[in-house]
Amino acid sequence: MFNLIANAAAAAPAHDVGLTLMPAALCVKEEGASPYGMIPALCDGGIVGQLTFLVLLIMFIGTLYILFTKLFEQNKVMNQGKAVDANFWRAPTLAEGAAKLEKNSAYRQVVEDGLRANEEHNKLTDPVEAHDWMHGTLERSQNHINSKLNGGLSFLATVGSTAPFVGLFGTVIGILRALVKIGASGQASIDTVAGPVGEALIMTAIGLIVAVPAVLAFNWLQSRNKSIARRLSTFSNDILGSIMSNGQVKPVMTGPAPKAAAPAAAPKKA
Repeated sequence: MFNLIANAAAAAPAHDVGLTLMPAALCVKEEGASPYGMIPALCDGGIVGQLTFLVLLIMFIGTLYILFTKLFEQNKVMNQGKAVDANFWRAPTLAEGAAKLEKNSAYRQVVEDGLRANEEHNKLTDPVEAHDWMHGTLERSQNHINSKLNGGLSFLATVGSTAPFVGLFGTVIGILRALVKIGASGQASIDTVAGPVGEALIMTAIGLIVAVPAVLAFNWLQSRNKSIARRLSTFSNDILGSIMSNGQVKPVMTGPAPKAAAPAAAPKKA
């Protein structure tokens, strides 16, 4: 068995020349420096191990990017919901209430879609129940907003489920190369085996480091999206009731009315 490994190791250097992604300066082993660690593991892991590490790095950067961008989008929609509670239902009409919201507000989109559907209902040549027409339009508007908020979460789920196996693949490749080198050297003592094999386990640890934040971020963002979806659904039902009753049905406002701006003080006469 060791003879086969030794023969493979003897042939390996001829094929590995130049097959590396690591800068040559990083792979130079200085005297007295530890032969084990992250950089030596990548240098000794070959092109396959280095590509595996690169894939894990891309997964980790993508996870952080989606986490922060989705948090920004969610906070924006949540702040828009607070503006609805403060100003929207105090307006005499839905159109005037929508004008008080941000131009690109998700809640304003629901209102405008509802008002547009109400105007277009009379243009239908095939009679459709007004309630069903309005309900379908508002539901499509909600689905569009929820789909945008959920965009990218599938990447987090994929990273959380596959990163440990990608890291394990890197570990297997690292152990294989370590055993080949050990077989070629003809030394199979515990000190020559434990170091390289233990070093190869770094890739498994990296896979777990990438996977755990992705799973936590996915669950957290998904929970926040469900909260936003419930609030949008409630708002949509209120819009439906207001349109179908010609503005007679509105949710009960329990919070205090926003304070009016204080008038500017008249300048004192000299």
